[in-house]
Amino acid sequence: MCYFDHQLWPCGWWKWGSFRGQCPKEYRTGETCGLKLIYNTYLEPQVCKHCEQIYKKQRRVAKMAEDVKRWRCEGNRRATVEKTEREMMELNLQINQLWTEHEIRRHAINY
Repeated sequence: MCYFDHQLWPCGWWKWGSFRGQCPKEYRTGETCGLKLIYNTYLEPQVCKHCEQIYKKQRRVAKMAEDVKRWRCEGNRRATVEKTEREMMELNLQINQLWTEHEIRRHAINY
């Protein structure tokens, strides 16, 4: 039951911060007992790095979708459209994976 700072972002993402205090169960100097309690919670105003990665990928997918729509109207870029659609599918898979990791971390007690 040693005490640590705690950082919390608006999306629910969190991480442990600096060590702040030792509990009476641990008698060795500089060692922790392994149980973490929150000493202070610091609320971060900006989005977490994980969400920023997700937002960047979503903006890229939106731009690609716009390009594909425009290219289809032009009519002579079939290979480019196919390549871009494959990239969009890969990016959507990456976005889903990042959201899954985000939700797992958000609900984790001991991460």
